This record gives sequence, C-alpha cells and structure tokens, in this order.
Amino acid sequence: MGKKVKDFQEGERASSQLLISSLQRGTTNSGAPYLSLVLQDNTKSIEAKLWDVKPELEKQLEVGKVYEFDLEVIKYKNNLQAKVLNVLPVPQSSIDYEEFVFKSPVSKDTLRSNFQEGINLINNQTIAKIVSGALNYYANDVYEYPAAAKIHHNFIGGLATHTSGMIKLAVAIAGIYPSINRDYLLAGVMIHDLGKIEELSSPVVTEYTTKGKLIGHISIMDARLLQIGKELGVEDSEELMVLRHMVLSHHGQYEFGSPVRPETLEAELLNLIDNIDARVNTITKALDEVKEGEFTPKIFALDNRFFYKYKKQD
Repeated sequence: MGKKVKDFQEGERASSQLLISSLQRGTTNSGAPYLSLVLQDNTKSIEAKLWDVKPELEKQLEVGKVYEFDLEVIKYKNNLQAKVLNVLPVPQSSIDYEEFVFKSPVSKDTLRSNFQEGINLINNQTIAKIVSGALNYYANDVYEYPAAAKIHHNFIGGLATHTSGMIKLAVAIAGIYPSINRDYLLAGVMIHDLGKIEELSSPVVTEYTTKGKLIGHISIMDARLLQIGKELGVEDSEELMVLRHMVLSHHGQYEFGSPVRPETLEAELLNLIDNIDARVNTITKALDEVKEGEFTPKIFALDNRFFYKYKKQD
C-alpha cells in the first residue's frame, strides 16, 4: 500500500497506491501536455501534476481507478502538492476500495436511527407521510451519498451525516423558541437536500450528472415532492406547499441558487441551520490540516478567509 497521504511530508519521495478522483488535461505555454490530478486514499487527498505526459500513459489513466504512484512531495501556496515521477498499473481485482474512499465517522445504523427519531417527533401526519415518502423513494441512497462533490461533507454518507447534525440543531432550537413549528422545521431539514442524490453521480468519485447541471437539486426535489404529494393525495394541501417553499428557498438568496427567498419562520431557520452545519464541517476539515498557532489556507467557500487554529489551553 505504501505511505498514507496524511503522512506525506514536504521534500520527501513517496510511493503509494492511490485512487484518481479527478483528472484534467492541460498544456503548458510551450505546448507540452500535462495532467492535473487529485489523488487520494481513505485518509486524505492531494493535488498532483504529471508533466510531459505521454499519450500512451494518458490513455491508461482513468478516474475512479487505483494506480501505484511514485511522487515527489512539494509545497505550493502553503499546501502540499505532488509531482508524479512514475505511474504503474495495479490489478483492480486486488483492490480493497475501502482503503481509498472517505466515509462518514457515523455508522449507517446510527444515521438511520437519527432520521427515524426525527420522523417520530413530527406530529402532523400529512407532513410525516410526505417525509417518509421522500425517504422511501431514495431508500438506501440517503445513507450512501455525499452532501457535496467538494466543499462540505464530501464523503460516503455525508448527506445523512449533514442532515443528522441539522436534525439535532432543529430539535434544540425548537425547544428554545415556542413560536417555531417543529414539524415543519424537522421535515424541511430531512428533505431539503435529497435532490442531491439525483444531482450527483455516485457516492464514490462524485461528479455532477447532466440532470444535476441542467436542473439542480433544488428544482429536482421540488418536482419530486409534487410527485409524492400526488401519490399521497395531498398535492393541494398547505403542508406540501409549505414544504416545497422550504426546499425552494433553503439556499437563502437568489444568487446562491434559491428561486425564492425564505418567507416562513421555519424556512429562514432551515437556511441558517444548513449554513451552521456546513460551515462547522468546512472549517473543522481545514483546521485539521494545520498545526496549532497556524492559519488554514484561504477557504474559497467562505469568502476566501483564513481561519486560525489557536493553541490548546492548559
């Protein structure tokens, strides 16, 4: 297997079996072809460059497959990167892909239990049936898919992990403010991102589908809710209308992809809770990569801000 990516050090030469999770072709100013790769194991990913790539080698390399890489580890813009010195094929039948994919730290059984607890707390039976119908439609994929291709919770089970965190936040906030309708808030939390299962290609080596690019998970889920509402005979109910509004508005702003802005208390809270859980995951992931007393690299999704990892207090 070789060295794990998390253990790579600047200036060293490392030989490891790694999965190609991204591959882009480019040409230098002098016209020489090269490849920009993202390589990973189950501990971390690293960007890599393969310069002066030969056509016969380029044809052999595929996203989603594992190869033996000989790398030189360097630092570029405060991040470790790799220069590919050599690539060798590996029999794919011998590969244990568990060694090359990121997975949720929460077990699938626990995630299922968290969702069921959320449904059990919904008193309105029309709302509960709509949520159950949505979850049943996507079945096991709910607990397999990531929440995003790159930014936050981008690992197997990431969608359910993200949603589970939001369920806990929703229950806590609803317990503080009696004006909140907990049924709507919990339902919105559990269904708001399910359209990502159709927007994203697969739990492993995730890319955007054609449907995802052309329609997007918000519109996909709105259409799915209307279908489920018709199947349940509640397509004209206020409950379905309010839940559709929550899905359509959960990004909060037009420029962030919401066709409408939040116009119920619970829709506003859904947007805030979504941001809380996503940002905690994004910042935590970045802080895990740096030492105490250092700043993270700029985080593009958070206005290109740096974040400081303070020293632990005695």
